[in-house]
Amino acid sequence: MDNISEEFPLVAKKGAPVPPPSRGPPTTSYHQKGLFINASTLRGYSCVRTATRDLWDQLFDEGYRADVTISTDNGGSIYAHASVLGMASQVMKGMLKQAKGRGRRRSISIHGVPHDAVRVFIRLLYSSCYEKEEMEDYVLHLLVLSHVFVVPALKQICIQQLEHGFLTSENVVDIFQLALLCDAPRLSLICHRMILKNFQEISITEGWKVMKKSHPSLEKELLESLDDEENMQRERIRKSNERKIYFQLYEAMEALVHICRDGCQTIGPHDKDFRDNQAPCNYSACKGLEMIVRHFASCKLRVPGGCIHCKRMWQLLELHSRLCVDSEACRVPLCRNFKERTKKQSKKDEIRWRILVKNILKTKSIGGSPFFSSAFSMSS
Repeated sequence: MDNISEEFPLVAKKGAPVPPPSRGPPTTSYHQKGLFINASTLRGYSCVRTATRDLWDQLFDEGYRADVTISTDNGGSIYAHASVLGMASQVMKGMLKQAKGRGRRRSISIHGVPHDAVRVFIRLLYSSCYEKEEMEDYVLHLLVLSHVFVVPALKQICIQQLEHGFLTSENVVDIFQLALLCDAPRLSLICHRMILKNFQEISITEGWKVMKKSHPSLEKELLESLDDEENMQRERIRKSNERKIYFQLYEAMEALVHICRDGCQTIGPHDKDFRDNQAPCNYSACKGLEMIVRHFASCKLRVPGGCIHCKRMWQLLELHSRLCVDSEACRVPLCRNFKERTKKQSKKDEIRWRILVKNILKTKSIGGSPFFSSAFSMSS
C-alpha cells in the first residue's frame, strides 16, 4: 500500500485517475502556401491548426471514400463527400437528396463555368482556403457559384475582391450585370458610379456593345442615369454660382456700411478725417465699391436707368435699405427714403426683393449681425 501511495498519490488518497505528465502546450505547425482564409493571409495563430486544414485539403484532393461525383463542362468530374457539401450549402443538400446514382455514390452536375472554377469552389467548401492566383482567375465564376449555391461567406469574399482592384474600364459593364444578377447591391452601385464617371471611355468597350445587343433595357437605364447625373451636375453648378453672387452682394452691403459709417482709405463721410498711415482695409469688396461710389457721386446721368453703373448703385442702396434695421441711425445715403418707397412698390416687386434678401441671408447665415439680424428674422 505504501508503494502504491508513492507511485499514485491521488489514487491512494481520493480514488481519482492521475492525469498524464505535462508535455507543455500543444504546438501548431505553419507553412507558406500563399493560402487565404476569409480574404486574410494565414499569419500568426489560428483556432484551426494548419495541419487540420491540410487534412481537409487532402481529403478533397484524394477523394477518400468520396460518395458524390460532380460532372462539369467538357466531361470533367470532381469527387466529393455528400456530408461536407450538404453542411456547406443547403442548395447542394437538396440536390443530393434528389440525386440518382449507383449504390452509395450519387451524381450532380455543375455546368456553365470552367471545370477548374468548380474545383476551386468545392475546395473552398472543404477548407475555406484559396490561392490568390485562383481567386484572380475565377473570381467572377466563384461569385456566380456562391450566389447560386448560397454560400454567403464566399460571396462576400468575391465581392470584396472585385471592389478592391479587379474593376477596370474593360470589365466593369460585365461585372455590373453580374452584380445585378447575383444580388450584390454595393458592387452594382460601385460599378454604376464608375460607368457614369468614365462613360466616354466605357461606352466604346466590347462589354458595352454586347450589353447593348443583349440587354437594351439596361443600356436605356444607364443612359437615363447619365442624363440625370448631368442635370444634377448642372443644377449644382447653378446653385454654386448663385451662392457666390449672394455672398458677393452681402460683402458689398458690409463694405457700403463700412464706407458710409467709418470711411475707407480716401472715401467716407464728410466729417471723417483720413490719415496717411491708415491700416489696410479688411473688406474685400471695398475697392470695387469705392470706384462705383465715386462714379455715382460725379455722374451727370445719375437718374435710374440713365447710366448702367449708377443703376447698379441704386440697386445696392435699395438692397441695403431692405437689410438695414435702423434707418434713422443709418449713415448710408437714402436708406430711409428707400424704406418709404418699398411701401408703394407692387406686390410682384416686393416678392422679388424678399426672395433676394432671404437668399442672401441664408447663404451667409448671419443671424448675429448688428445690421441685419432683424431682417433675417423677418425674412425667415
